[in-house]
Amino acid sequence: MRILIDYRSALQKRTGVGEYIHHLVQALSDDISCSSSSSVTIFSSSWKDRLTGSDLPGIKKVDRRIPVRVLNALWHRVSWPTIEMLTGQTYDVVHSPHPLLIPTRKAAQVITIHDLAFLDHPEHTVAEIRRDYAALVQSHAEKADRVVVVSRYTAGQVHNRLGIPTEKIVLCPNGAPNWSPRSEAPERGYILFLGTLQPRKNIGLLLQAYSTLVDSRPDTPELVLVGHSTDYMKQFLTMLSAPPLAGKVKYLGYVPATKIRKIYEGASVLVLPSLEEGFGLPVLEAMTIGVPVVASNRGSLPEVLEGAGLLFNPDDEVALATAIERMVFDRALGKRSAKLGFERARAYSWKSSALALRQAYDQAAAIKQRKLRATY
Repeated sequence: MRILIDYRSALQKRTGVGEYIHHLVQALSDDISCSSSSSVTIFSSSWKDRLTGSDLPGIKKVDRRIPVRVLNALWHRVSWPTIEMLTGQTYDVVHSPHPLLIPTRKAAQVITIHDLAFLDHPEHTVAEIRRDYAALVQSHAEKADRVVVVSRYTAGQVHNRLGIPTEKIVLCPNGAPNWSPRSEAPERGYILFLGTLQPRKNIGLLLQAYSTLVDSRPDTPELVLVGHSTDYMKQFLTMLSAPPLAGKVKYLGYVPATKIRKIYEGASVLVLPSLEEGFGLPVLEAMTIGVPVVASNRGSLPEVLEGAGLLFNPDDEVALATAIERMVFDRALGKRSAKLGFERARAYSWKSSALALRQAYDQAAAIKQRKLRATY
């Protein structure tokens, strides 16, 4: 089987989708290396960022110097050029890690839907996500031979909101990183938020709750914010330089994947106050290393955490402040949550996810072949 995967989201400053597809490709390469009948090609297209993939041995690579936005506009709006035209090769399956299809002549088409937040709040999105995702996701999901999702929550959303049959949806969650748990928690670790700083991450509520907590408990550890910034974050920058947050909140910006483990090691708790998550990779990363978690009770977060931490209503500032206070200052609760989280994280692996994805490819290819035969 000849498989092509769009790797562009993993080219530079990998965030959730980029991490997801990078680790799946790594795991697939291990699986494919045991099979001489299969091959994986990763595709990239960018005007300035080049594909190296030095940590992906055995994976074929195709790199084209076409601006991302130009190619996306052509793909999404006119379904051209086909991937065969761009690569000079043919494939059995082409996989987009986003909700919209890769144009192809005869290959089976697979898409991944991480969440449907763009349907509810298009004003929080930018560029082609705002222009195309809400308008096209329905038709593209219907046309796809398989729709991959990252959580049971997203599977339910895709079925209920888009009307995609359950038998067409394949669960392929994130995997836990290959980290051993830290030997012990720091004596005075910081409160950590990690994620792209966009509206649905609910940073405003986090800062309000932290301000409330600092007022009542001056001994509260500092808050560290890690993640790629957006225009949304600009409104909060003045808050960070004024009392009571001045000197108490540190914004580190984007941190490369190679340095993320060290960030977690210094934390007393991870806080994820999101209004919507399709999975919530930081929760899994924190649990893997033994960092207790406070997360909102929305989206997939209760599913991923599954009782290993504290949940709160992300509309309730007091509830968030209380949950953080409990997890920071109740050492017994923190230790118990860290232990439960580590055990929970063992349920997720990139190897298992890659096997599920490979099955999705096999199913998609078989369906496509039946469709092609029916046209002759």
